[in-house]
Amino acid sequence: MRRRSWAQSEAGEETLQRRMSDAEEAPRESTGKNGETEIEEEEEPNLNYKEVENPQEEVKDDTLAWRESQEEEKKKGEEEEEEGEEEGEEDKEIVMEETEEKAGDAQEEEASGIQKETAVEPQEMKRSMTSLETRITDSQSATSGIFPTTQRGSESKPSLRSEDSEADELEFLDLDQISPEEQQMSSPDRQPSGELEENTDQRPQDELGRERRDLEPEKREEGQERSASSIQSIAGISRESLVSTTTEDILFQKDKNAPVYPLTLTWSFGWNSSLPVYYIREEKQRVLLYVCAHTAIIYNVFRNHQYHLQGHANIISCICISEDRRWIATADKGPDCLVIIWDSFTGIPVHTIFDSCPEGNGIRAMAMAHDAKYLATISDAKVQVCIWKWTLAAETPACTLELPKEYGLQNYLTFNPTNNKELVSNSKTQAIYYAWYEERDTLAHSAPLLTEKTFNKLVGKFSQSIFHLNLTQMLSATMEGKLVVWNIHRPPSSASTFLGFPYIKPCKLVHLQKESITVLTTIDSYIVTGDIKGNIKFYDHTLTIVNWYSHLQPSAVRTLSFSKTPATPPTEKSNYPPDCTLKGDPFVVRNFIIGTSDATVYHLTTDGTKLEKLFVEPKDAICAISCHPYQPLIAIGSICGMIKVWNYEKKRYLFSRVFEKGLGVQSLTYNPEGTLLGAGFTEGTVCILDTMSLENESPEPFRYSRTSVTHISFSHDSQYMATADISFTVAVYMMVVRNGRRVWEYLARLRSHRKSIRSLQFGVYLDSNEPRLLSLGTDRLLIEYDLLRSYKDHLEVLDIHRTDQGCYPTCMVWYPPLTRELFLLICNSGYKVKLFNATTKMCRKTLMGPAYGSPIEQAQVLPVRSMAELPKRYLVFINRDKVGLQILPVDGNPHKTTAIVCHPNGVAGMALSYDGLYAFTAGGHDRSVVQWKINLSVLEAAVSLGGEDLTPFYGLLSGGREGKFYRVTVPRELEDYFYYSQLRSQGIDTMETRKVSEHICLSELPFVMRAIGFYPSEEKIDDIFNEIRFGEYVDTGKLIDKINLPDFLRVYLNHRPPFGNTLSGIHKSFEVLGYTNSKGEKAIRREDFLRLLVTKGEHMTEEEMLDCFASLFGLNPEGWKSEPAASSVKGSEICLEEELPDEITAEIFATEILGLTISEDSGQDGQ
Repeated sequence: MRRRSWAQSEAGEETLQRRMSDAEEAPRESTGKNGETEIEEEEEPNLNYKEVENPQEEVKDDTLAWRESQEEEKKKGEEEEEEGEEEGEEDKEIVMEETEEKAGDAQEEEASGIQKETAVEPQEMKRSMTSLETRITDSQSATSGIFPTTQRGSESKPSLRSEDSEADELEFLDLDQISPEEQQMSSPDRQPSGELEENTDQRPQDELGRERRDLEPEKREEGQERSASSIQSIAGISRESLVSTTTEDILFQKDKNAPVYPLTLTWSFGWNSSLPVYYIREEKQRVLLYVCAHTAIIYNVFRNHQYHLQGHANIISCICISEDRRWIATADKGPDCLVIIWDSFTGIPVHTIFDSCPEGNGIRAMAMAHDAKYLATISDAKVQVCIWKWTLAAETPACTLELPKEYGLQNYLTFNPTNNKELVSNSKTQAIYYAWYEERDTLAHSAPLLTEKTFNKLVGKFSQSIFHLNLTQMLSATMEGKLVVWNIHRPPSSASTFLGFPYIKPCKLVHLQKESITVLTTIDSYIVTGDIKGNIKFYDHTLTIVNWYSHLQPSAVRTLSFSKTPATPPTEKSNYPPDCTLKGDPFVVRNFIIGTSDATVYHLTTDGTKLEKLFVEPKDAICAISCHPYQPLIAIGSICGMIKVWNYEKKRYLFSRVFEKGLGVQSLTYNPEGTLLGAGFTEGTVCILDTMSLENESPEPFRYSRTSVTHISFSHDSQYMATADISFTVAVYMMVVRNGRRVWEYLARLRSHRKSIRSLQFGVYLDSNEPRLLSLGTDRLLIEYDLLRSYKDHLEVLDIHRTDQGCYPTCMVWYPPLTRELFLLICNSGYKVKLFNATTKMCRKTLMGPAYGSPIEQAQVLPVRSMAELPKRYLVFINRDKVGLQILPVDGNPHKTTAIVCHPNGVAGMALSYDGLYAFTAGGHDRSVVQWKINLSVLEAAVSLGGEDLTPFYGLLSGGREGKFYRVTVPRELEDYFYYSQLRSQGIDTMETRKVSEHICLSELPFVMRAIGFYPSEEKIDDIFNEIRFGEYVDTGKLIDKINLPDFLRVYLNHRPPFGNTLSGIHKSFEVLGYTNSKGEKAIRREDFLRLLVTKGEHMTEEEMLDCFASLFGLNPEGWKSEPAASSVKGSEICLEEELPDEITAEIFATEILGLTISEDSGQDGQ
């Protein structure tokens, strides 16, 4: 492509900016009788007509020709080819009229190369079309706009420059010259943080980058301009960007690409009924837009297909859409909040605003101008109104305004439909009018206080505010069924003097109805309201009622969204309802979507008044999910009392049951046979339901618990069922035969734990095939029950074992039979995974678990589909906000695990499909369940790239392989410690020949651990000894009493604290043991401190304590009893009253007494 000079680039950019500013600032106006300015609606521009004022503008305007259809371009290209040789040098300035012959042989060679890359398959052609997006010439991009690109994973802010650095100019999206139906934009490759797109129609950034590099010309002739149309004619492909050329159908094309992520979102159950649902398209397919947790979903009702707009790391707090339904804006609330603008035709994120909220609290309200040029946001905590020119890829707002706190939190925001420089917002108590003066860089506002004295009547709290159809007034709906009418006083326009800012003034209070108005909007020539009783009413500009829908009887209306397709004019076959006039004309209005407070979405076809219920979702938190053991069914339970059953393969809702008020579903579990579904409720009730009808199997539900039932588990033979509640109680039910029928009866219950129960698992005795029951609590107790010796009202305890010393356990699962020894896998709050012998309860192994910001909270072993998959097993886990995969066996290798954010506000539950293809996560208060497709081959590939043997573990060392620990400590100090330990074990004073070995005795291992900065307790040392001693005992029958350097490094990395020494744990101990001193700090008195050391926990003798202090104070440099002959001072010679302060705080204990280097935070970034 020929490059324009810098002067030409500057001139072209200025011309385009003038056009945009003229179109924005000079709308068609007419002066009314009252002297006020009336703004007429702008007609839709005709792209096939261009009024040429001079030849220079003709050159610029001709660049719009590429927006025409492909057939017209083809015909035009043939005509241009005939005239190509006759045209002179002047035609080089017109990009769209360049011929194939002028492209030259070099272009033909390149285009043929492109054809080789793209003409094989339609999918490959689409990829190459995408790769040509950045090759549009500057004159073309002035019309279409090219957004800047950033590589995925880049931490730098997005650049405002286009990908072509030679052009070196800021290009923007010109929406004035594009009709609402054909607005086009070059495809941005910029990606916001996180996984932005479903893999249906998009590919990773590096793959697109490689194709771009492959298609770059090796040589460019200086001054030669290549036409994209000539490339299209030679290669037979489109030269336009994906956003520019895409039709609406591309969003739901099937994906044929191989999976690129271990966990891929495939479906979202539920929706956030606090946010609106939008009617995007209706012509050929009914398409909706709504929000589910941190994902925006474009849902095709007829195809039953979802497309997911992924990119937010926090819960989406608000969403809006342009008038033509092309551009979608989503914003979230939380750390590193984002605002993302999407193309609804392709699902591509076209722009991301990273610093939308200075305080980082998120966006509370958002609106897009009707011409889609501007985006307005209101932040949450520090109430700040910002207007963004997102089409210019601006990273800073064009205008900001900070509102006083007394205005309250603004819940609703909208633009004036005919003037994108006017807005209105409201809180519950204040309505605010805004006027944006772009040339003055000012956002003026008017917010008169409205009280009961204003009209001498109760006004009520505001719900929504809009601009009146007459454009000179504003309307604010209230929860008292009233409408406040505001007059907008605009000063007359003057070119020479500034006559002040506009303002609003309340003029009338209209009592429309008795019911609270929850929705206020306009459509065509009507003002529309929705109320708390489900009524939808239409008024004309005089607020005279025209028609209403009151017989539909939905619950409170939360949102109304009308189709962008105008209503069909009435005919003889039409069945529109009559309006409320005496004449009774047909009431013609567009079809619309109704979203209600009970999470139900309806579609109303106005011709015939046909109300369709599209979907009903839980309106409250979802905490319980369970998958059928051999069918593709998932049961979802909500706190609102609803249980829904879905076929997750066909994405089809099957049946449901809503329990009486007060019965919220807290837990669900299918029995192994798949015939029963156990349900635990928030008030303590337990029901056993039939799988297919959801009817009670027992005549009466069990009501033996007074608190919420959190766990339900069935034995392998379905003879026993156990439950656990939040009052630390375990209850057991069993199946018995009564009068020839199998019925369930209550057996016994026991308050066996002191703190919350985290896991309740049935197992099997290997020698008798009898069921065994175990429970695990945060009190660090693993309790096994004796079911055979239990009887009515008596639950026998077989064994109690303490699993941890400092941390608390979080979950438990049976370890798959990968070895000859049967294990229980227990995760704890210290990011550790422990393997316990299932019989002896001995801790056999401690390993570093996944560290992704929070410890594992639930884990399940992935089911297998065939016997061939038994040797290779996987673990699926969830932590606070993520779902992840772990390859078994666990060995501490960080490359064997992966995780992705699934519910930013917390995960409440998890379930796995019977065939191991899908994982499901419940989001609790975000009212959603997400289905994840598991791609194990992708995770295996990541492991193979991570290296073998010790290579994956080097990254766990401080600084990695380039850090000091790896380069200095391991090869030098650690080897020296090994040699010194051999000297100690053989005796310092011996004169015999030394035996140098690669191993050290196990008794020396704690000293080496402490020498490199890890200080294990005595219990941890015993666990390390058992792990090493019995490492090969099952296979060889021999105990191990020594360890080499590589094995030592593995043990060290798996047992040490995951984030080093921190003050958090020491502070917690001082909060429990200490008192608050005069400085407000937690401290322990010296005498209490010494007493605790010799009486509590792993207590010392007084002699051991004194010897330790002698070493800590430097009086015994060789260490505590390390070399008695070298000791210079006995412990009894130390005066602790002189060495220790009267008060000991956590900081004094850590730094002055122990001499540790401790960081303030744990650094739990989870990466």
